[in-house]
Amino acid sequence: MSILQQALSTLAPSRLQGIRRGIEKESLRASRAGALALTPHPGALGSALTHPNITTDYSESQLELITGVHGSVEQCLEELTQVHQFTYRALGDELMWVGSMPCVLPPDETIPIGRYGGSNVGRAKSVYRMGLAHRYGRRMQTISGIHYNWSLPGVSDADYFGLIRNFRRHAFLLLYLFGASPAACSSFVNARQHELQTLTPGTVYMPHGTSLRMGRLGYQSAAQSSLAVSYNGLEGYAASLHEALTKPYPAYEAIGIVNPGGEYNQLATSLLQIENEFYGTIRPKRVIRPGERPLHALRERGVEYVEVRLMDLDPFVPIGIKAQTIRFLDVFLLHCLLSGSPEDTPQEIAALGRNQHRTAAYGREPGLKLERDGGEVKLTQWGGEIVEQCGPIAAMLDSVHGTSDYGDALRSAEALLQNPDMLPSARVLAAMARDHWNSFAAFTLSQSQQAKDKLLKLPYAGGLHARLEGLARQSLEDQATVEAADTMPFEQYRQQYISPERLGKGKAAIAPALATV
Repeated sequence: MSILQQALSTLAPSRLQGIRRGIEKESLRASRAGALALTPHPGALGSALTHPNITTDYSESQLELITGVHGSVEQCLEELTQVHQFTYRALGDELMWVGSMPCVLPPDETIPIGRYGGSNVGRAKSVYRMGLAHRYGRRMQTISGIHYNWSLPGVSDADYFGLIRNFRRHAFLLLYLFGASPAACSSFVNARQHELQTLTPGTVYMPHGTSLRMGRLGYQSAAQSSLAVSYNGLEGYAASLHEALTKPYPAYEAIGIVNPGGEYNQLATSLLQIENEFYGTIRPKRVIRPGERPLHALRERGVEYVEVRLMDLDPFVPIGIKAQTIRFLDVFLLHCLLSGSPEDTPQEIAALGRNQHRTAAYGREPGLKLERDGGEVKLTQWGGEIVEQCGPIAAMLDSVHGTSDYGDALRSAEALLQNPDMLPSARVLAAMARDHWNSFAAFTLSQSQQAKDKLLKLPYAGGLHARLEGLARQSLEDQATVEAADTMPFEQYRQQYISPERLGKGKAAIAPALATV
């Protein structure tokens, strides 16, 4: 009996019923012409600083819609749909861009950074984003995706890190199956070196690409590639992040904290300003307390859930993700958790990075091979092995929930491995050619308008609207309360927030006066 079979045989149905999930979904606001909206965050949506469901990510123009925690896939997607419906009603003529790669962008320096008011925490959030602009450029930060937060009861820190190691080994399969960004607007690569081909004037692409968002032009950082983070346990992971958050990095020291005009360039000169700057396909997470740094929360109370960060927006789905995809993620994450997970090595970590880039750029290329155990194996063969191993997990989930939906999700994955023309990335390119657009911007603009129309036509309860309106009003009041409570100068706040002492264990690391950035 394999390690996976043994683990599955001891997994009580009540634990499987205890799976919890939530979604964070980013989308740019775009004009009806397909250009980045340069308007402020709509006032009817409340405060981006304090609203629990509707905020912004990097840019003032980049919405982030957040669900609560749900035990049901349907309930999670229902809430995400409802938040979309409310948001669209506040956007007027603007659209939510349904593609992961951005719409037509203005010059880099005119992409607006998120604004969160005059409080210390609000200013810190904007300064952090200014730091990202100096370090990586603003265009890179306008890429959008879906983050899937997932937990299972009774999982130890060691087991969560075993899950993470296996996820990183097998993440190529998710990029292949669900990558939906094979093309981009040429404005995204203006004055940048890249390997993309020109499809038509205004559109660049990779013929066999799956996810430009997760490739070399996406969320990548040459500086962070020097960060040797191991996922062999919480202690080593925390130590790696601690160093990156506290050790000065020469290139960022050259940028400086404040410019000659007295404006802030960044929060810190370390390799990472704050924990969220660390790019990765998956993160261990824990809900933080007021005034607490995320790394302190992990060190003090351990891993509570994982955050899957590599999912593209599905431009064929109005809310960006469908139930079948979520069910495949549930099966996949359980496979990562229950399978044997040897410790990683620097050599394996480097190979996994190459596999990610190869899949993102060439994933649909016939016969494409990836690195495994010092040799090479066909992507489709390796993916097929993983899907086959997931069979008993899907069957158990179907049994627990009285459905065939999980098995259906696996059967769909099997079909996609056999027929790459049906992959979302292939469908995007085919739709562009079929409708004679051959333009990323025109295709995505059309899909964005269709998504808006569909969501606005869905039934929409007045009570729900009133509840979300109430949340928006309350968030504005909460922001005013935060601003009125500030007592210290911003520079003092900044220094206290980034102090190394707040990253360690113990109650002293929590500073109630410092809201979390």
